Amino acid sequence: MHLKKYIAIFIAVNCMPFFSVAQNSKENKGVLKVKATEDFTITGDGTAINWNNTEWNYIPQRSNEALKNVGWYISPESSTSAALQYNTYFKILYSTNGIYLLYKCEDSLITATLKADYLDLFNEDVVEVFLMPDKNTPYYFEYELSPLNYELPLLIIDNDGKNSGWLPFMYEGKRKVTHAIKINESSNANKRFVWTAEIFIPYSLLYSIQNVPPQKGTKWKANFYRIDYDGAPKYSSWQLTRNSFHDYKKFGTLVFE
Repeated sequence: MHLKKYIAIFIAVNCMPFFSVAQNSKENKGVLKVKATEDFTITGDGTAINWNNTEWNYIPQRSNEALKNVGWYISPESSTSAALQYNTYFKILYSTNGIYLLYKCEDSLITATLKADYLDLFNEDVVEVFLMPDKNTPYYFEYELSPLNYELPLLIIDNDGKNSGWLPFMYEGKRKVTHAIKINESSNANKRFVWTAEIFIPYSLLYSIQNVPPQKGTKWKANFYRIDYDGAPKYSSWQLTRNSFHDYKKFGTLVFE
């Protein structure tokens, strides 16, 4: 009896923050306030004290039924498979030099074989962020990072629903994204673990887009995603989009404090 009571208390205490975050995420209605920070070093594990000044935001895993209802194509294999439920969270901060992001991904298997930058990382486990600083122009910055720490940075131009992706020019030095990964993988394949992704996107990379850098009160459109490939693909998104992740009209709003 004492052991069962201890286990119940342990589970309740450790799960409480996750339930709180998930509940808060349903109340934000697609608007997220972004706090300012001093610049700090990216390590991959999110241990910088700067992260203590902001909260986790929940990225819901979308069911096949929910995706079908908004026009996504779901393969027959995915439709009939039992999707594992994984929790995903993110934090965001901004400094005078760029945007900081931290993802926390629950998992039980890392599905990643691509070992180079600029590949089709979206075909394996990946986290993604889409940033649209100027809501009046149909282009935005997409950034993908795999659990193996390989990246795909793209400028996406939307032409009446037809998307074109361009790699950045002179992508080096202060114009290059800083990124790191930490995998806390268990030796037990059936036991869940957490991997984290930490990203710094400099404004100098986004200089050609209007409304950059943000000031206090600035608003950007944005969305935050994860794809997991334990069996059939599982799609998680901060805001639910129609047809694909590239439905920028359904992005949420960042408000810089």
